[in-house]
Amino acid sequence: MSGIVFFATNNLVRLEDFYSNLIGCEIWLKQTDCTIFKNGNLLLGFCQREDAETKGTICFYFEDRSEVDDYYSRLRDIADSPPEYNEKYRIYHFYAHDPENRKVEFQTFEHEL
Repeated sequence: MSGIVFFATNNLVRLEDFYSNLIGCEIWLKQTDCTIFKNGNLLLGFCQREDAETKGTICFYFEDRSEVDDYYSRLRDIADSPPEYNEKYRIYHFYAHDPENRKVEFQTFEHEL
C-alpha cells in the first residue's frame, strides 16, 4: 500500500518553490489546486485553501550525518539550532520551518533499522 500526506496551504506557489528548490523534492503530480511532491518514499501533497494546516512535523531522513549536515548548511537561516544527537531516539537531527511555519525535521537513525 502507498500513501500521500496532504496539507492545506494558503500559498501553494511559495511552497512549490521551497520544497522543490530548497529541499530538493520533485513535483510528482500537479493538479488544478494541489501539488504532490516526491522525495524517496515520501509523497507529500499541498492543496490551495483559505486556511493553512500547520500542525504536525514533516520529517526527511537520510543515510548518515553528512547528509543531515549538508541540509543544515542549506537551511541554517531557518533552522532552530544546529544538528545534534538525541540519545532517547538514537538519531542525529535538526528542525527548521517551511514558509507557513510547519515544523520540518532532518534526521538520520544511528541504529539498525
